[in-house]
Amino acid sequence: MAASVNRRHARTRVAYIGGVPSDSALIATIAVGIGAAFLLGALATKLRIPAVVGYLLAGIALGPFTPGIVANTSLATQLADLGVILLMFGVGLQLSFRDLMAVRQVVLPGAPMQVTLTGGAAALAALALGWGHGGAVVAGLSVITASTVVMLRGLEARDRLDSPEGRIAIGWSVAEDILTVFALVILPVVAPAIMQTAGGIISDGLWPALLVSLAKIVAFVALMVFVGRRLVPWLLEQVARLGSRELFTLAVLAVALGVGTLASRLFGVSFALGAFLAGVVISESELSHRAAADALPMRDAFAVLFFVSVGMLFDPTIVLRRPVEIAVMAAIVVLWKSGVMTMLLRLLGEPIRGALLIGSAAGQVAEFTFIVAALGVSLGLVDREIQAVIIAASLISITVNTPFVTLAVRLGDRLSAGVTPPAEPRAGSRVEDMRDHVVLVGYGRVGSTVAAALQRAGAAYVVVEEIERVVAGLRLQGARAVLGDATRREVLDRAGISRAKLLVVTAPEPIRARRIVEVAREARPALDVAVRTHSAAEQEFFEATLEAGGARGRAVYAEREAALGLAHYALQSIGRSDDQADVVVDAIREVPPPPPDSLLMGEVPDSGMPRRRSTD
Repeated sequence: MAASVNRRHARTRVAYIGGVPSDSALIATIAVGIGAAFLLGALATKLRIPAVVGYLLAGIALGPFTPGIVANTSLATQLADLGVILLMFGVGLQLSFRDLMAVRQVVLPGAPMQVTLTGGAAALAALALGWGHGGAVVAGLSVITASTVVMLRGLEARDRLDSPEGRIAIGWSVAEDILTVFALVILPVVAPAIMQTAGGIISDGLWPALLVSLAKIVAFVALMVFVGRRLVPWLLEQVARLGSRELFTLAVLAVALGVGTLASRLFGVSFALGAFLAGVVISESELSHRAAADALPMRDAFAVLFFVSVGMLFDPTIVLRRPVEIAVMAAIVVLWKSGVMTMLLRLLGEPIRGALLIGSAAGQVAEFTFIVAALGVSLGLVDREIQAVIIAASLISITVNTPFVTLAVRLGDRLSAGVTPPAEPRAGSRVEDMRDHVVLVGYGRVGSTVAAALQRAGAAYVVVEEIERVVAGLRLQGARAVLGDATRREVLDRAGISRAKLLVVTAPEPIRARRIVEVAREARPALDVAVRTHSAAEQEFFEATLEAGGARGRAVYAEREAALGLAHYALQSIGRSDDQADVVVDAIREVPPPPPDSLLMGEVPDSGMPRRRSTD
């Protein structure tokens, strides 16, 4: 049966997007793939289903097993390989050992036990289903980790991400990611041994070859730890000094792809491992936030193409042909994995409600699942049929996760009824209880400085940030942070914008900053606003907008304020007092800055100060 499916797949792949010429197939594949992913991803989000389900369904719709448009599967697979590299780079970039160490008492003993019990159960089930040794290994590795994004979104919706349960879930996810990355590194090395074990014959030269491969991996990791962690951040710092955002973005991508290529060509290590370690060494740099902001959007775009390509290779009729196997794998992910994690958390001293919340939130699979399944096919450990079973079970687990968590929380409430609950946070420590606080959008170099000032002054503030690792780190430090896009009203509502006194926008993009201010002022017209700008035109626009709204506000032209700070110091250095320097700087601040090209045209800007009569 599998052979007939593969023959059918081979026959139908030749029909590329309605006969698009081969020289345009790449553009057409990207356009159709991203377009379909956008439509179905948006629909899934609207239905409160993780967007990854929509991306996979988009691939199924464009694949050769469904009627209608058939995209170029070969090109999509090549684009997906790039998506895997950038996906692993992003995992390394967002990896936080600090998050792991903060809850190490629970996570370090619990996560390895959960991985062993869950992966072992899946492997035994695969053997019982006749998948063989290779299928058992792939099945075991594909279920051991959960999607961090899905887990964080679920906890965020219940406002539990900054709770003890949220911190444990974040640390547990970090530990699982590390173990899964290690498995992805080792799998290509041990795949020959697995295959030969299944055949009953192991060649004498196999073990030396395995030792050589492991030695290459160790050598590459050592190179990245002792050389890369110094060289890569230094290189990015030099590029950042050039002041070009485009060059910095290119440098980040060049490091990710270049290190991956180096790992593959010189050390025989996968591209993905090289990109992952490149992300890890960058994460220790002071420029990690900027690197994440520049690289992660491109990672997300290619990661979407990866999910689309996985969906293209999925035959929906597998649900009718192998329903029992799909049900078994889905049950292991949703029921067995959640039960094991809940039991381990209870044994480690967590309350029943928190254990059920974390365990049920982990009852789904991660992006790594699809990577493991695809790697298993490429290594010959499993065929497309087994990959399709894993994908189907994964789709089920992701789709039912939200209602499953809701049921688990209700069960936890009933079981914990009559039990003395843990002490609630003190009054005013939750965002819902805050009044007249500051909403700070962005936690980069500017935002973190503003936050430090507010903290020193004892002022209450909430950070709104889009990078999960930054939000998790802030919450572990005890700060209040909201994960999401500040241009969306519901995100600002979670930050208490309608009760806030001040909004501080540090976002560097002018269009996004304008939208954030508009949405915030719609929620609270009298809101005081401070916004960072990068040009005189932006400053003038924001000041006019804020003045027209009748509320207080200030637009800070970043480069001009830096220049005025330098001017203030220069005046003090030549003997002027602090008050005299303030008078001069304040006078200049009141005068609009000259257009950028005015000096080139021979114009002399008015400084706002009395002019001396020429003595010539």
